[in-house]
Amino acid sequence: MPQTLGLIGSGMIGSAAARLAVEAGLDVVIGNSRGPESLADLVAELGATARAATPEEAARVGDLVVAAIPLAAYRQLPADALVGKTVLDTANYYPERDGHLPELDAGELTSTALIQRHLPGSRMVKAFNTITPHQLYSLARPADAPDRSALPIAGDDAEAKAAATGLLDALGYDAVDIGTLADSWRSEPNTPAYIAPYLGEVPAMNVEDFLRWTLDTPGITVPSARVAELVETAVRARAGEARLPSAE
Repeated sequence: MPQTLGLIGSGMIGSAAARLAVEAGLDVVIGNSRGPESLADLVAELGATARAATPEEAARVGDLVVAAIPLAAYRQLPADALVGKTVLDTANYYPERDGHLPELDAGELTSTALIQRHLPGSRMVKAFNTITPHQLYSLARPADAPDRSALPIAGDDAEAKAAATGLLDALGYDAVDIGTLADSWRSEPNTPAYIAPYLGEVPAMNVEDFLRWTLDTPGITVPSARVAELVETAVRARAGEARLPSAE
């Protein structure tokens, strides 16, 4: 188990992961592109075991590092500081937000494989990308809970995936290994394991209303066997056609 979790990104997923990590007894060092001073309120809420830093410092001191940033910002990840690190990537590719990336549109790479190319000295694991921020926090359960949910992970390095599995366990989730980074499309947007299983029926709404709606939705337990089943039924679609959660 890591003693210190480095977090790059302080948005909704990063903040939810930070809260779970603090509750699990980990030290948390969190950095973002706006600088440590912008994190004062979040760090005060998290308590004494959390502190603000630059992304480079969060990368260097973390035993494990979670990159919780939009895909469009992946080139800002500090490659030198992340050499030798296991990095959990939470990003999803939405062209309407991130701009079209030809290699992803063509299916030549998955989004995490693209980031791996930017971080050749790191061990990438796709994780935390199939669940909305509030549900990530609200569905976390102890290891022996009968209503514990699972999340898919993917990566090319067995030790890195084992480390990611340990972190998920500490934060309240089982992990389902779905294969390599090339296989990680099976948990990307518009696949059966993505978001909907943890929410149930989603009303028609725009993205902003959807995110507000999730705050009042406790979420639905999705055990390991169900995640594995959903991943197995995935059919690869054009990544460039993925749209942000919205039925409008």
